[in-house]
Amino acid sequence: MFSTWLPFEWIVALRFLREGRLQTLFIVSGVAIGVGVIVFMSALLAGLQANFIRRVLTAQAHVQMLPLQEVSRPLRQGADAPPGAVEAAIVQPPLQRLKSIDQWQAVAAQVRAMPEVLVVAPVAGGSALAVRGSVSRAITVAGIEPALYFRVVDLGDKITRGSTRLTGTDILIGVELASDLGVDLGDKLRVTAASGAVSALTITGIFDLGNKGANQRNTFVALHTAQSLLGLPGGVTSLEVTVRDVYAAESVARRITAATGVEADSWIKTSAQFFAAVSAQTTANTAIRFFVGLSVAFGIASVLVVSVVQKSREIGILRAMGIAQGQILRLFLLQGGLLGLGGAVVGCSIGACALLLWGQLARNADGTPLFPLVFDPWLFGVALGLATLTGLAAAFAPALRAARLDPVVAIRG
Repeated sequence: MFSTWLPFEWIVALRFLREGRLQTLFIVSGVAIGVGVIVFMSALLAGLQANFIRRVLTAQAHVQMLPLQEVSRPLRQGADAPPGAVEAAIVQPPLQRLKSIDQWQAVAAQVRAMPEVLVVAPVAGGSALAVRGSVSRAITVAGIEPALYFRVVDLGDKITRGSTRLTGTDILIGVELASDLGVDLGDKLRVTAASGAVSALTITGIFDLGNKGANQRNTFVALHTAQSLLGLPGGVTSLEVTVRDVYAAESVARRITAATGVEADSWIKTSAQFFAAVSAQTTANTAIRFFVGLSVAFGIASVLVVSVVQKSREIGILRAMGIAQGQILRLFLLQGGLLGLGGAVVGCSIGACALLLWGQLARNADGTPLFPLVFDPWLFGVALGLATLTGLAAAFAPALRAARLDPVVAIRG
């Protein structure tokens, strides 16, 4: 019924596919399995990688700007030094003092104006001692501006008790530190800095960063409270930066250093081993997709080569009737494209069903999903397009062979 409007090549290609139903079924099944594996593995590894990145970067900035470290320079011999005098070669590294970034407001405004940057949050941080009765613990005090810093690290999502309120006399502590000191919401905590400054702060929130060491060590106070406690009037020890593309953080950090002269370290540099693991995972995923696609291409090509041999007499008759070589070429290219497209449609359905099944079965002990899976329409569209192109590419050699068949030789068999 489609013969009234379908081109000649489509009519013959569909007829050849229907006559070789068993071959068509096998190759479509093979393509479907290959595409299903690619879709499932790509979505699974992408979700796993995104989960790793999210867990690492929700507790830290993408780029951290720090004041330049102090260096020692050897003393040079003066002009009045006696001949043959030897210059001392031993140079001891200086003690790194707690200091602020010079003109940090102007630097923050300059970095905030960069198109790749989303948030710049000032932090005044340093070491201190938390005392409760006769018990004390060494802590790290981070003075923050909540409106900006919570856009870098979402502490609100990590609060287990209390709130994220931070006035001049408030402090947020980790669950392990609260347990060690035997304190809870509303209790007072005496914080003593290395300079000798002391401040009595009220616990307004208890958080869980997912790391025991961080929960025992990290505390958060208002920015001006930390500046007063650490002896940094109006100063900050770091600028925490969030960028639009987390994988471009290192290039953004280099641009920041070149533009401002302030040292900038990206998460890619500070978490080099983790980034290497993520890159290796991406490479493995690409290798899997390549070899699966290669096997699909060989499968389509082998079936079409057999089809050319089987249909050589029909091809010879068509050529004797005046069918051009280009039409024969398009006929077999159409078969390859249709096999790839049909298998891709079935394969995308298989992959989607496998992802739904994984989401239902693979869960944590508390019933929550291991990690979120994103059904990206772009992934399915790319799978359909690549499978169709693979079918066309695999069909080219058999199609060229069919187009070059001599009609007389083909008819004689």
